Amino acid sequence: MANSQFPENPYLLPTPGGAFYSVADTAVNPPRRFLRHLLSHSRTPALNAESLARGCGEDDLDAFLAMLRRIQSMRWVQALDEPMQVLDEPLEDILPGLLSGLAENGKALLADQQGFYLGTSGFPHETVEELAALSADLMNLQQRHRGLLQGNLNLGSQAWGVVDAGGHTRLGIWPLHVGKHCFALVMTGTPHFNHPSFVHLVWTLMTRYTPTPVTE
Repeated sequence: MANSQFPENPYLLPTPGGAFYSVADTAVNPPRRFLRHLLSHSRTPALNAESLARGCGEDDLDAFLAMLRRIQSMRWVQALDEPMQVLDEPLEDILPGLLSGLAENGKALLADQQGFYLGTSGFPHETVEELAALSADLMNLQQRHRGLLQGNLNLGSQAWGVVDAGGHTRLGIWPLHVGKHCFALVMTGTPHFNHPSFVHLVWTLMTRYTPTPVTE
């Protein structure tokens, strides 16, 4: 693994940036497939190129190592001294703590595509159900107009926002694509996607909602 330009630390976990990229779109490419593969393990996998390449369905080891170097240069993956284990408590217990660190004022919620919220932090109870329904409407709208937004207009982001006169986002809704599921992350103010809690949020969703999770 000397050619990978990774340190000698033996375990891999996506960074917040890598976790965001892994769920930002439904389109599958080698980097996204690899990041999702890492997040499908309940325990961070060892840095073994041959094993990881096989797990991602890659037959060309040299091409896999080149992709791995690219991911490392983008800072989408981090090497750890010790393995980490995904959170395994019930979602209703995990999500409030994870969500509270993702928005500048601690107001965040996670909803599914049907408009049901899975967890929330900081929002008044009477607001949560309406925000979850709003997020479902916007995700369906995004899907209907995907060709215009991402094709004709070449807008890579799928997020929606309520902005003020200065163009600052007051409320943002970000879709998270996990397997065949799409979740909406709703937050007010400035999002903190660089927070470690975002990695744990995506990791938790990946291991529970992907069709064939890896449990080794």
